[in-house]
Formats: sequence, C-alpha cells, structure tokens
Amino acid sequence: GEPGKSQGSNDTENLNKPTTMTVDPVENEVYVADGYLNKRVVVIDADTGEFKRFWGAYGNVPDDDYEYGPRGADAPPAQQFRGPVHCAEPSNDGLVYVCDRTANRLQVFQQDGTFVEEVFIEPRTLGAGSTWEIAFSPDDDQRFMYLADGQNRKIHVMDRESLEVLYTFGDGGRQPGQFYGVHSIETDSQGNLYTTETWE
Repeated sequence: GEPGKSQGSNDTENLNKPTTMTVDPVENEVYVADGYLNKRVVVIDADTGEFKRFWGAYGNVPDDDYEYGPRGADAPPAQQFRGPVHCAEPSNDGLVYVCDRTANRLQVFQQDGTFVEEVFIEPRTLGAGSTWEIAFSPDDDQRFMYLADGQNRKIHVMDRESLEVLYTFGDGGRQPGQFYGVHSIETDSQGNLYTTETWE
C-alpha cells in the first residue's frame, strides 16, 4: 500500500490507519485489523503482500456509507464494524477473533470471513470502548483468552470456547497492578501476560 492513497474499506491495494497485524505461520498469511479509518479485516499473503480477502462485521461487505445508530447495550448491533477494528487474531483451530472496540464486541469468524458468533463485553461502555486487544493462553488448545479493556482499565479472562468472562483483574490507576488505558496484551510460552498502555 501507499500512504494517503486509500479509496476506502473496499480498496484492494491500500490500508487506512491499520491498528495491528498478526502472522498465521501455517497458512503464511497476515491478518490486519484495518482499522482506525477503514472498517474491515484484511488478509494478505505474507510473502508477496498481495490482498487475498477482506470482510466487515458479520462477514458483510464493508460499507463506509453505513449509518450507525446509537451506541449502548439497548441499541441494535451495528451491521458494520463501528471501529476502530482493533485486533484480528487467528487461533490454532482456524478461527479469527476481531475486536470492534467502540461497539464493545468481539466477533468470531472462520478464516474465510464467515461469521461464527459474537460476544459483548461491558456493553454499556461509552468513550473508547471495551474490546481493545486479545491474547491467547499458550497451551495448544488456547483454552483461555485475555482481553484488554482500555476504557474500563482492566483485563477480562475468558473461556475461549464459550466466550464467557470468568473473572477480571486490574483497576484504574497509576500504581503497580493498575491500568490507565491498557491498550495491548500478549502472552509468552510460560503464560505470563504483558500489557502496554496509552493516553498518558
């Protein structure tokens, strides 16, 4: 792609302020959360950079002219990603987990963009939203999923199969064990969690 050349969420040559990317070494593909201005997931060939496929919320064709309704738990879910599309993480069993940050939802897809299911996290969250980024536990089954919730300043520990939140930890503040805009999260082979923060 080229900076400043994007023609929107259906452009097959350029991105527009992507947020994260993850490499799938098995399929040799890169999953891009695209992102802050575009509202889609893009899959790119890791060797050539060729656009292979892309999709929007629920597997829909992205529509930059979509009219969003109100936010909040009582509003009907938007049929397009509200954005920013803040993560696109492939799992070991062939699923892709996508963070739609200000919609407070995590959507699950097959690798071809077929929608599987979704879960809403802290659905009454306004501001910058609750679903910022995820990481998986290091076991082969990736039994647990850790979701960084920057607006509510905590980590949600989830059962990956059921999408149930098991517990949360952290609190707002600037001291050890507290978060202020927890932005990104990752695990290592020992199961340790690493987080980064934003805003300040």
